[in-house]
Amino acid sequence: MIKIKFGIAQFLLVFSVVLTQASAQTILLSAEEVSFIGERVFENECASNNENLIAWNEGEDFLSLGIGHFIWHPANSRRIFEESFVKFLEYAKASGEKSPPWLDKKTFPECPWDSRDDFLNAKSDVRLIELKEFLIRTKPLQSAFILKRLEDALPLILMRAPESSREKIASQFNRVASAPSGIYALADYVNFKGLGIALSENYQGKSWGLLQVLEGMRGEIEAPDAIREFALSANIVLMDRVKNSPLGRNEQKWLPGWQKRVDSYIK
Repeated sequence: MIKIKFGIAQFLLVFSVVLTQASAQTILLSAEEVSFIGERVFENECASNNENLIAWNEGEDFLSLGIGHFIWHPANSRRIFEESFVKFLEYAKASGEKSPPWLDKKTFPECPWDSRDDFLNAKSDVRLIELKEFLIRTKPLQSAFILKRLEDALPLILMRAPESSREKIASQFNRVASAPSGIYALADYVNFKGLGIALSENYQGKSWGLLQVLEGMRGEIEAPDAIREFALSANIVLMDRVKNSPLGRNEQKWLPGWQKRVDSYIK
């Protein structure tokens, strides 16, 4: 279980694994460090530009929103990838944040634009203006949400992982978490490519999330080089994803940017 206690000046992340001989790991992050992680994700996803807080990438059938480019599906889209924007809206509402009235519904609506062309032709839509203002205002909350997703990650992964590999996965997670820039690497990858446990998120039966990256790491217990091993494993997982992806998606075009992002973990 991972607990985050939100205070004025600090966030306390406690990593503990209910496994034989597994120990709790406590990592103390200041509010400035949490903000720094959010800014790094914002740089990775949006080039640190507020104009990129709302984007519909060519070849995709969903809208990407916020510093983490959280996914939001229209009603008619294929739902291969986790819809993280709705989860952020739930998190924002639970935190007391006000969203635009057209979003503040008991059941959050589907993305109102049906396609990339529809979205590009709707630049004067007042809903887009309100949405952008909401996303700019809530950037600190989005950073907290990204860390909340990390908070939930390990228990969910361990529930889905083969029993024989759970101890190794927990050990690798804690190795990375305890290394310099480790929380950033873990939080960014979870936001970037998910946990690797959703049944829909795979190509030819192979997933590409945090679970697969941790499984691909070597088994050393010591922390040194953990981030480098994590990045190496992540690059292999992402190359496998591209190799297994449908030809029509042309995912090869994304790989250099993905690899640059993963390499940022060790810089």
